[in-house]
Amino acid sequence: MPLVEPHPGRFCWFELGTLDRAAAVAFYEKIFGWSHVDTPSGPDGVYTIMRIGDQDVAAMYGLAPDMRAAGVSPHWMIYVSVADADATTARVHGLGGKVVKPPFDAGPNGRMAVLEDPTGAKFSVWQGRSNMGVRLVGDPGTAVWVDLVTGDQMKAATFYHHLFGWKLVDGKNMAVARPGGYAHIVNGDSFIGGIQPDAHGAPPHWLTYFEVASCARTLEAIASLGGAVRMPPMEIELTRRFAVAVDPQGATFALVEHLKR
Repeated sequence: MPLVEPHPGRFCWFELGTLDRAAAVAFYEKIFGWSHVDTPSGPDGVYTIMRIGDQDVAAMYGLAPDMRAAGVSPHWMIYVSVADADATTARVHGLGGKVVKPPFDAGPNGRMAVLEDPTGAKFSVWQGRSNMGVRLVGDPGTAVWVDLVTGDQMKAATFYHHLFGWKLVDGKNMAVARPGGYAHIVNGDSFIGGIQPDAHGAPPHWLTYFEVASCARTLEAIASLGGAVRMPPMEIELTRRFAVAVDPQGATFALVEHLKR
């Protein structure tokens, strides 16, 4: 697949915070065919970059003791590319959101902040410098879609529209999304994700979808390695099949299989 060029508003990084980093690396390498590179992080930490070939596709780290004490559970975090992390963060309070962690430099790679939307879903923003984020999209094992799961769809839509300039539309007809329907996220002219109409009681969160050749075979592998199926495969419009799973440490993620008809 051609490499995606970096531009503001796109999902640019996908990061797993987990309890046992080495076990998580082994699990995801087996189900997605990833390789990894470890780099030191802080006095005792390790930050692991997951790769396909020579391209970065995700990252993993072990949750620090203070995060565990605060009740942070294993989770996938999404990052949105921005031109200026400080300027973006400065607008969050005025739009009804919260700043969880103010902007800080991540070495020479870039500058980031951790934020929370008005409905309670956390996300990060990334101002790339030497590392602009994931560029390989569409191949098996890459993150290809992200959904926001929240109990207040329209409040979230308004927040992200003003923060990132995203359009929230009904579908390819580009009609403005209405409450109660699936709201597609359009960044520029690209469909990049969506906001689900019902959280079904789940806490607000972003759900990352990874491309696979077969949902059924991948779910079998997940179960054999200690993970579980949260939602069995479902077909949409005869073009794709998706499922939701949980890894052995409790982090939720999704699969999508594009069907050839």
